[in-house]
Amino acid sequence: MSTNIPADANEHCPGPESASAGKAAGCEGCPNQEICSTQASGPDPDIHLISERLQQTHHKLLILSGKGGVGKSTFTAQLAFALSQAHEVGVVDIDICGPSLPKIMGVEREDIHRSSNGWAPVFVSDSLSLMSIGFMLPDEESAVIWRGPKKNGIIKQFLRDVDWPPLDFMLFDTPPGTSDEHLSVVQLLRDSGITGAVILTTPQEVALQDVRKEIDFCRKANVPIIGLVENMSGFVCPGCRHESPIFPPTTGGAQALCSELGVPLLGRIPLDPLIGRACDFGESFAESSPTSPAAHALSEIVKRITKTTLE
Repeated sequence: MSTNIPADANEHCPGPESASAGKAAGCEGCPNQEICSTQASGPDPDIHLISERLQQTHHKLLILSGKGGVGKSTFTAQLAFALSQAHEVGVVDIDICGPSLPKIMGVEREDIHRSSNGWAPVFVSDSLSLMSIGFMLPDEESAVIWRGPKKNGIIKQFLRDVDWPPLDFMLFDTPPGTSDEHLSVVQLLRDSGITGAVILTTPQEVALQDVRKEIDFCRKANVPIIGLVENMSGFVCPGCRHESPIFPPTTGGAQALCSELGVPLLGRIPLDPLIGRACDFGESFAESSPTSPAAHALSEIVKRITKTTLE
């Protein structure tokens, strides 16, 4: 299957770059019909510009989840904090309707500045930068009520118009599921390449069902899967530090799913109340609570991701 055809497209999809995209008989009823019919047909000239802009970005990682609420944005932020201890890291927040990273990373009051080279990302630290629509909203309570084409336009600007520094890693925090944002970022990075995807889940079957769809999307879009992370695998007591299961994996959890589908399990992260505190204060959890079992689990996952991508 072409890398440009959405994973949830109809059987006889002509492809989003076709002149008949969104208009052909085979497009009727497709969930992507509106976005395909409103975008320009033919190869997107901006793809080459994006490739040039990101030529000094070595590894691009998509952070995905099937369900919402599994801790994807929290994991993205903590992964970025951890990687930035030894690498140059940039984070692109493409969860357009739920831009929580500015708060989680402690820079929610910062503004975007523009220069002759384009927008400047917000620097969380000397080695960690972030771009999010959250910096552009008039206040924290303003909703982003956009259809697909407008979302796609801002994602393109984050890649084409931002003056990113040379990066070892660029992380993309995506919304749950497989929607316009996912299709857009895969298409826009077609020439510059995607290193792989890290998929977040929780142990219960209702979350794992949607992870199966996420894995199917990656395979149809030719996005390599670095592995799965099982988040909230247990609860760490803030008093005695003992870990107890809170979401019993009735069907075997992420481990069984990984064995069934041939996907690496990167690790399990227990739920620690101090993670929530770190996010509220925009801190690195691994630095603020280094003795927590969750911090140790996160550290091991970061090592596995780094080893896989840098090999």
